[in-house]
Amino acid sequence: MNAVDQGAPGAERTLGQLVAAATAEMSALVHDEIALAKVEIKQDVKRAGIGSGAAIAAGVLVLFSLPVLSFAAAYGIHNLGLGLAWSFLIVGGAFWLLAGLVGLLAVAKFKKIKPPVKTMDSVKQTAALVGTVKPHPRPVSDQAVGVARSSS
Repeated sequence: MNAVDQGAPGAERTLGQLVAAATAEMSALVHDEIALAKVEIKQDVKRAGIGSGAAIAAGVLVLFSLPVLSFAAAYGIHNLGLGLAWSFLIVGGAFWLLAGLVGLLAVAKFKKIKPPVKTMDSVKQTAALVGTVKPHPRPVSDQAVGVARSSS
């Protein structure tokens, strides 16, 4: 084994070693970017789940509780001396108000959902860095020039 194979300081690496190192580094970079995106998206999915749950709860309140509770409340108000039509109108308005409050909670949760900003910034920085990388100049030997000329 010579100094190039052992990776001694100052030794020049072969093209294969350089390609392997670049591939390994790019692979690690892509894996890190994916991991960052997963973390950010996981937080937003949790927020979306809470917001969706609140929206579903609002829908369930409106759909299932309206018939039974509307009749009970309207007849209760009617027994206090108010007309039956006004009693049903008051009860319907109360349920709409409750559904509106739960809906506002859902909207507040959905507004907190943001795109994965850190990941996008990191990818932009990486792309800018990779775009500025230039290959190291290599000395051209006489054999390399002859091969290049003969192949053209």
